[in-house]
Amino acid sequence: MDLTSDQLKDYDGSDESKPIYISIRGVVFDVSTGKSFYGPGGTYAIFAGREASRALAKMSKNEEDVSGNLDGLSVKEMGVLEDWEKKFQAKYPVVGRLIVS
Repeated sequence: MDLTSDQLKDYDGSDESKPIYISIRGVVFDVSTGKSFYGPGGTYAIFAGREASRALAKMSKNEEDVSGNLDGLSVKEMGVLEDWEKKFQAKYPVVGRLIVS
């Protein structure tokens, strides 16, 4: 399934009838089983329904970092992002990809 950023926003956990999705480097994961983390009020709810690569790389929950822009990230930050990707791949199913609209 291909999703645009606008479509991905529909999967932010605010509608309990829909799953919760997060994109990392354009790969969309269903993180619904981690609802306590990614759902409304969760520690990482800011990432739900969004492309979160930069924020994960920087270990940041700042609004301005929640994007897919990897420009200017350090080698260490890219390594952190790769670690997050591996964790998501091991724990959550891939449901699609984010397309640039």
